[in-house]
Amino acid sequence: MDVVVALLALFFVLCVAAGVVLTVKATRAVKRGVERTVADTRRTVQETTLRARRAVQPGAAGDIAGLRLSLRNSIDATRRELEHAVQGDPGLRESIGLLDRLHEYARQVDGELRHLEREPDKSRVAERLPELRGRAERIAQSANSLRWAAQDRARHTAEDEDGLDALTTQIDLETGALRHWTPAAGQETAPGAAPSEAPSEASSGEKARPADSAGRSPKQQPALSSGGTSEGQDAFQALLSKIEKMRKPESA
Repeated sequence: MDVVVALLALFFVLCVAAGVVLTVKATRAVKRGVERTVADTRRTVQETTLRARRAVQPGAAGDIAGLRLSLRNSIDATRRELEHAVQGDPGLRESIGLLDRLHEYARQVDGELRHLEREPDKSRVAERLPELRGRAERIAQSANSLRWAAQDRARHTAEDEDGLDALTTQIDLETGALRHWTPAAGQETAPGAAPSEAPSEASSGEKARPADSAGRSPKQQPALSSGGTSEGQDAFQALLSKIEKMRKPESA
């Protein structure tokens, strides 16, 4: 009885532990989904705001908004490209690590540009903006180069695997051979012509032998002249001997 109670208690504890683990995993998954949704929403709002500032505000404010927007677009586009390409090419994992390091510099520049937007001193903005523009352009150019290199790598890899050039050459050779078709030697005769016959020596010899006066074929003549087979000859000799024995008493 004690063993049954202990097993039931153990089973209850395991069920409770499994329920707690599943609840924690579900909570974390929901939390990650909510955080991802919030981050995407915040990013969308920020990008929309930057586009509006770039289009509406002239001067330094519009330039700062354009720099921040181009920096974000370059980093995000490169990350999407690398994460998609790394599924078929694990060698690009190192490129994702380089992009992560580059993203840290982009965040620093974006933070400085965001602070510069709120700077009331126009001279300070004019002094800091060229240096930040140069850094932002260098980061964006590096991200674009990394993305374009991944695209070229994927394109060359696809061409090497498919062998499109070799396949095209093989198809050209095959189509040329099909267009210049030549009939075989046995198909050159006319459809109505009778096929040529080449009789063998045995058949020609049999046709040359005429039948005898009794209409027997040449194959039957040796059998009749020799008295048939050996069994027939023995039976014939036995019959003749019986006839001779029957005639001897009559003659006596």
